[in-house]
Amino acid sequence: MGILNKSIAVPGKKVKRSFLFKVIVLLTMGAAVLLLISHAASFINPAVFWPASLIALAYPILLLVNLLFVLYWLLVKSRALFISLLAVLVSFDNLQTQIQLNLFQTEVPAKSEKVRVLSFNARLFDLYEWTGNPKTRDKIFKVLQEELPDIICFQEFYTSSKPNRNNLDTLVQLQRANNHHVAYTETLRGTDHWGIATFSKYPILKKGNILFNEETNNLCIYSDLKIGQDTVRVYNVHFQSNRFKREDYEFLGNPNAQPTRDDKIAASRNIIRRLQVGAVKRARQVEVVARHIQGSPYPVIVCGDFNDPPASFTYNKISKGLEDAFVESGWGLGNTFNGLFSILRIDYLLHDPRLVGTGYRAIRQNLSDHYPIVTDLWLKQRSAPAEID
Repeated sequence: MGILNKSIAVPGKKVKRSFLFKVIVLLTMGAAVLLLISHAASFINPAVFWPASLIALAYPILLLVNLLFVLYWLLVKSRALFISLLAVLVSFDNLQTQIQLNLFQTEVPAKSEKVRVLSFNARLFDLYEWTGNPKTRDKIFKVLQEELPDIICFQEFYTSSKPNRNNLDTLVQLQRANNHHVAYTETLRGTDHWGIATFSKYPILKKGNILFNEETNNLCIYSDLKIGQDTVRVYNVHFQSNRFKREDYEFLGNPNAQPTRDDKIAASRNIIRRLQVGAVKRARQVEVVARHIQGSPYPVIVCGDFNDPPASFTYNKISKGLEDAFVESGWGLGNTFNGLFSILRIDYLLHDPRLVGTGYRAIRQNLSDHYPIVTDLWLKQRSAPAEID
């Protein structure tokens, strides 16, 4: 706290710091501490200390606040500058997972095959017309026809035998990635199915499901694909959501809509409780999936809706040893959530370092509460084994 009591060096006299100055220093310290906690959240299991996961959600805002404090202290020429500057430098490696400025083209390996991968939380293909546009389902199919992905990973997949709702058959007929691995978490009336799905233009050699030992509609599936002379394992995962209800979003969008102070407190507690439960469940789920990935006999591609930002235990745990397609070749703000907190990046495309990624981008169309993400992965082809006479 020595900074609070320092005097300004003015020729001929000493002027004590004002009360306002001390308040700003305290605010600077608070912002720096919160930024450091948001950075440390990547290494803290929410089951041990869940508040860190909440603070991690605010990492981009906390970083901006600390940068503004750096600018402020530069202008007033105070050593308090180093409080914010140190916090920014310590947490700076998280910035590249939020914002990217890839100025140089990635070198593609010689004799490699391009594999275009698209991942998308399709929100049931707008089954309940959340977007307000009855043609959203058709627009999703149009995007797939334009992008021509070789591998597609859908989270929140839905299909039905009802007319104009058989998304499985439509996708098989519509595009070249027509080999499929679908797993359902819920079926009603024997005709309507909810789950997760991977489509591939490559043959699927093996399919597997990774179940979470709890009551949940979340799931991870893996598919072993034959690509040239190689086998690649594709993981498609949807981790636990925070399960916000309509009233939660309404309160977050307009807290003053609650008539009394007690109502505001109750609504806030309800949201914090949902965030806590979601973070703890994701921590358990990611431990299972990360362990499975580490045991894969093949190079892996991991697609999914993680429901957590890059400054989180979930992302840090599952991305260990893998390349992040956005970090590798993305540009600008990496946000993938098309909702109230639109700065959030919660959808990911990770891959084995033996693959090289280029051209990562999010398709910013109003098709769901998530944006589809797509990248080209280049797999160096092995020579076919020589024939023996």
